[in-house]
Amino acid sequence: MKRYIYCVAIFAMMLYTIACDSVSNSSADTTVVQDVQLENVQPAQHKLKGPILLADTTVIEQNDAFNTEDYDHIVENKFLFVKQQPLSTFSIDVDRAAYSNVRRFIEDGQLPPKGAVRIEEMINYFDYKYAPPTNTDPFAVHTEIASCPWNEKHKIVQIGLQGKKISTENLPASNLVFLIDVSGSMNEPNKLPLVQQSLKMLTEQLRTKDNVAIVVYAGNAGLVLPSTSGADKKKIEEAIDGLEAGGSTAGGEGIKLAYKIAEENMKPHGNNRIILATDGDFNVGASSDDELDELIEKERQTGIYLSVLGFGMGNYKDSKMQQLADKGNGNHNYIDNLNEAKKVFVNEFGGTLFTIAKDVKLQVEFNPAFVSAYRLIGYENRALANEDFNDDKKDAGELGAGHTVTALYEIIPAGEKDTLVKSADDLKYQTTKEINYNSAELMNIKLRYKEPESDTSKLIVYPVANDNESWKDASDNFKLSAAVAEFGLLLRESSYKQNSSFEQTVALAKSAEGDDENGYRSEFVNLVQDAASLETNKN
Repeated sequence: MKRYIYCVAIFAMMLYTIACDSVSNSSADTTVVQDVQLENVQPAQHKLKGPILLADTTVIEQNDAFNTEDYDHIVENKFLFVKQQPLSTFSIDVDRAAYSNVRRFIEDGQLPPKGAVRIEEMINYFDYKYAPPTNTDPFAVHTEIASCPWNEKHKIVQIGLQGKKISTENLPASNLVFLIDVSGSMNEPNKLPLVQQSLKMLTEQLRTKDNVAIVVYAGNAGLVLPSTSGADKKKIEEAIDGLEAGGSTAGGEGIKLAYKIAEENMKPHGNNRIILATDGDFNVGASSDDELDELIEKERQTGIYLSVLGFGMGNYKDSKMQQLADKGNGNHNYIDNLNEAKKVFVNEFGGTLFTIAKDVKLQVEFNPAFVSAYRLIGYENRALANEDFNDDKKDAGELGAGHTVTALYEIIPAGEKDTLVKSADDLKYQTTKEINYNSAELMNIKLRYKEPESDTSKLIVYPVANDNESWKDASDNFKLSAAVAEFGLLLRESSYKQNSSFEQTVALAKSAEGDDENGYRSEFVNLVQDAASLETNKN
């Protein structure tokens, strides 16, 4: 019986490969953009047509044997002794794709793969009620300290950045290029049709001074819509509506053409950005990670940012999308439904598209008089060497208008023994520096950032006093971020989850619902409850 099932699976894979080759190689039914000069392609010439494989591909993608989704392995940050490693340095992260992707898995009735659970992105999905900056800095710094919900012998330190808010009419003019994947793999309801609806939402937010061009790629890349004023929304939306999927995926060629069009329509002192919408499944042209990284790192020097929107399931290439957005000085969002598109392009329009500070880095020094050990929760792929903090050539994350960024440290107070901390032998040739017990500071935070058009960083220093508040008396901001972090620890089956539980996460999240204007916090409560049920059924 097992041999029979195995043979059937192999036969199905052969049929799928033949079908895909047929789609990719068909000259009559796929793209109409072959053998043309790309810069001269007109909208009517670039309607992509191809066989509809929706029924077959839907069945295949629901079968785990054909699931090719790709996620990076995450090695969790560990507890570090302050006396041996007092400095912690990392880049901010405004990507939020992990939360909506995790939500997609849970709503589909399965727990997400551990590599999909990037806790910092889940925390930063939510808008926190931090006060805006009152000085000339582009963001304000806020901290809060309270006991740790999943181990009350420990503490949690919350660091929050609140970007300054800018009214839409005062935002700089935009030069946008929609770079849309119209390959055969996008021929599913939650891919190209959702891309089209999402980008039309964004189009509605554009002003007369904004411009949009549309580039698409499948077997080849082509210009569908030359740079067009945001006032001509009907023309932009008609071009979006005219797109159809078919063919293979020349992602590298599409990115090259998009940068070319963006450079030709560059707005000095404006917002010059490519918005890539794809499932990330590049398979023709410059498709290796190294090739794409080199291309984007070179092009970002022109001042053009690359933001990445992920769509679909089954072949979603999360790891590649992360790399593209990071290298392109942009952000990464995963769009699983129209509500998410509304959140990204309507509710958070300024933060999604308009950068107010770039290369934002944090360096925290802990005081061994109060802290024995610490652990940064999440941000594993944003860690920096300590010397990178003062190196203005080292790339870091960008902060958008009105955006909030939150980071959590779990700390073990001085004198508290804990088996989670692995000690090293004492040094032979040097001794621990003398501790300053006269300071009342728990830690010192240093931040560096650059103005969007500057290559020289500015420094902010923010000392933090020690505090012993209970998490039960903490702010809604603290409770919500701690609840999301605890949820992430549970989904990851983290070695550091300690006394975490779904029940406690739900209670903590409910206590932080507060003014939930868009319903994101109540949705989170439901999501945790659904995940708890899936975990129970799994066992």
